[in-house]
Amino acid sequence: MPKTKFQSVVFTLMMVFCMVYLMTVYTVSIKMGGLSYSVFGIAIKEMWLEYVIVFVLIFFAITKIALKLTEHILPSKETLPSIASILATQSFTVCCIVPTITLIATFLHNGFTADWFIEWITSAVQCFPMALCLQVFFIGPLVRNIFRKIFN
Repeated sequence: MPKTKFQSVVFTLMMVFCMVYLMTVYTVSIKMGGLSYSVFGIAIKEMWLEYVIVFVLIFFAITKIALKLTEHILPSKETLPSIASILATQSFTVCCIVPTITLIATFLHNGFTADWFIEWITSAVQCFPMALCLQVFFIGPLVRNIFRKIFN
């Protein structure tokens, strides 16, 4: 969708903001035992370091990896509807970013403990379904729609 480097930066900033904020809401609500109004404020305060980390990872590495994986599994783009490519790329992006950012977040929030591996896997397993659903069904379509309105 983005056609220039500037558009790529804007698109990535928008997508990462929405995903990191909502995933932070999700993880904070799990830790607090449920969703409450205060979680939304806590999430906006806690999300910024992860926002920067995820933006850098997505912009400089993970998008390229996801696109290569998509090209590897899909036949020629001319024979498939564009939605197949979009869904494959979104899925591979989530498959790459969730284990990466949950590992980083495990160390950021808990330090290096004897249980880091269990904490990381638990967090990744809890976050993966929500991240995939948000990306495919909600945030991905919303951000693409807003982006099209801005740049078309």
